[in-house]
Amino acid sequence: MIALRSDCLVFQFLNGESVPCSASMISVEVVGDSGQAPDAELLQHAAASVFHYFKFELDRESVTIGEFSLALEKVLLHLGYTIHTGVSADEAVSQADLGSLAREAGDSLELFFFPRLRDELHLRLRKAPRVLHFRGLRGCAKQLAGARRWSPRCEQIQDQIVEFLRQCMNYETEKTACALVVE
Repeated sequence: MIALRSDCLVFQFLNGESVPCSASMISVEVVGDSGQAPDAELLQHAAASVFHYFKFELDRESVTIGEFSLALEKVLLHLGYTIHTGVSADEAVSQADLGSLAREAGDSLELFFFPRLRDELHLRLRKAPRVLHFRGLRGCAKQLAGARRWSPRCEQIQDQIVEFLRQCMNYETEKTACALVVE
């Protein structure tokens, strides 16, 4: 593997392409009413400050274009400019269904479920969301327990799933800043 320069971040595009860039390589263009748009120098400084925030404050090696755009939009808003990047806050939340992961495990139940859950978590974290939301916990626990009604075994499996996700996130959040929601 080739080492990334210390002054670079890897920018991830929606099509899956990744490009390493330094702060000086970032070019920001505002399209629209030029009467209220910030000048090029201000945009360059704002982009450099957002770059610095991700690289040195959050200690990130990669960032999605959506994350960078939202952060730049907030910086410009604080400077008195209203710029819309076209990125919605919903793109910052990655959702996964625990029930479908349990169905994929089939009759092997927990044997294949937990490795598949870890793989799903890694896959979702690569997109660098602000929030990782796993839903369907109760149904998943019942399915893995093979129960029609809620039982102590379901409760135990539910606790195992939550603890497993916490452990995986604790390991992963050393590299990324992301909140975990499990319901």
